[in-house]
Amino acid sequence: MPSMERRSFINYLLGTSVGATFLSIAYPILEFLIPPAISEAQQNNVIAGKATDLKPNTALIFKFGTRPGILVRTAEGELRAFSASCTHLNCTVQYRDDLRHLWCACHGGQFDLNGINVAGPPPRPVEQYAVNLSGGDIVVSKR
Repeated sequence: MPSMERRSFINYLLGTSVGATFLSIAYPILEFLIPPAISEAQQNNVIAGKATDLKPNTALIFKFGTRPGILVRTAEGELRAFSASCTHLNCTVQYRDDLRHLWCACHGGQFDLNGINVAGPPPRPVEQYAVNLSGGDIVVSKR
């Protein structure tokens, strides 16, 4: 095995110590800048509102975990709930009572009251939720 010269040995030690120092400074900075992945608590049911608060042909935005949901009472009085995140770019959809469908203001996406995309750039339907009445509360749950 060839012997290492003193100068090569000292250069090796200095090089590795500089690298270790850089890593010990860069790692905490990167950990601070990159947020940790937060797992969403599994929430299957939420009280979206009171049955008396929603008039026919109106809608209500509510929180379903960390995402928005939309509850619609049709002109006939039927309750329907959907994810309020557009499937195109996750903009929040709203209910247009004049057109009687869900509408995304970002790029003009439109969904019928079954959640199916009927116009604009959204590539797929919005997720539809189950709606139940419990006393005077409207309970929305995942299907």
